[in-house]
Amino acid sequence: MVIPSYWGRDSATGWKEGDAVYDHPIPIDQKGTLGRAIRSIGILRDKDFRLVVLAVPTSPEIEKEVEDIVEKIAEENAPAAGVEILVFGPSHLRDVHRLLDMDGKAAYRELLSLRGYSNIRNMCLFIPHVLVSDAAVLIDDDEVFEDPDFIGKVREHIGQEIDGRRIYGLAGYYLQPDGNFYVPAPQDGWAYYWGKQIQMNKAFEAVIASPPRIKETPFVFGGNMTIHRNLFTKIPFDPYVRRGEDIDYTMNAMIFGFSFFLDNELHIKHLPPAKSHPMWMRLREDIYRFVFEREKLRHQKKVQGMRRLSAEDFGEYPGAFLKEDLDERIKNASMLLSGEYRRNGDIAGGIEALKNIHIAFKEAVPSFNPFDHLVELQKNWEQMMAHTSQDKIAQGIRETFANGRKLS
Repeated sequence: MVIPSYWGRDSATGWKEGDAVYDHPIPIDQKGTLGRAIRSIGILRDKDFRLVVLAVPTSPEIEKEVEDIVEKIAEENAPAAGVEILVFGPSHLRDVHRLLDMDGKAAYRELLSLRGYSNIRNMCLFIPHVLVSDAAVLIDDDEVFEDPDFIGKVREHIGQEIDGRRIYGLAGYYLQPDGNFYVPAPQDGWAYYWGKQIQMNKAFEAVIASPPRIKETPFVFGGNMTIHRNLFTKIPFDPYVRRGEDIDYTMNAMIFGFSFFLDNELHIKHLPPAKSHPMWMRLREDIYRFVFEREKLRHQKKVQGMRRLSAEDFGEYPGAFLKEDLDERIKNASMLLSGEYRRNGDIAGGIEALKNIHIAFKEAVPSFNPFDHLVELQKNWEQMMAHTSQDKIAQGIRETFANGRKLS
């Protein structure tokens, strides 16, 4: 099990230019949610797994402080969890990079990073790989376990066969603070038009709320997904995806012939801190992700062993945002949001909302072929994973973990 934990500068300093951008990194002078997540592991009946906590700083300037904080939290809460805990941070990553350099494989460095959501998710795959795990359970630090049989349900299906197909990608889902899995309906006109929450709830109705228990899914939740070794050694998260890396991973897997299956009994409680980013910024991040993924679909070509997909393969969500009318949807939603900002006297917010239209047609469109990039990325990832499974390099990396703090 791997839990990434994101930390930023102290509350008084806040974010600085050049710092990594995450949804809600914890200021280093605050308590955060990691301890709560670790303690909740205590309710699980099956504890035959290792927990790795990734210490993720927004800036190199606070690396040492963040590692120390995460180690302290892990140490304090390990007894309540009752599992072996390993902490992995930037200092350990530097050791891994040195081992690759010594082995003449410095080119693999760029595949292993602790900056950016997709890169961090890739570390959630790489670490279980070198620890010779059969599967990686990805959890977030703003969640708590409520089902004692969570791990038992994972073991029941990951790697097993259903209708003649192996389950190498298993998705669970989030329960909201109110205990429901539906997301709140949009309250503003622009959000109703944009329709993200509406489409998500339609997808949840079709996949989570409907039988059978196990079914193929076009969406996953990054904080409740299990990936089998046969999948994570072949398919990486795409570092060019700024947000929504979980659903993009599903797309990448599908292109290479893998499917994700959702278990509608596999849930975890999601208790995120309040979002601090303005609406125009949240819409902008959606624009970047959906435009990139639509371009990936547009640039597909016939390649042996790969599957050609269309927006229809992604159901109500994210499929509704991968179609040709995405440009019109972005334009109108941005204009509606700008109008709401201006009516509320926020001229600057209105200007930023309108900028989203330009970004959708210019900056969000990749300057490279995202499909060709995926093909190359997958080849390099698979080669790197094969190389780091060799005895010499794998043992060296495992010793790096052993030299870090093991807490249990």
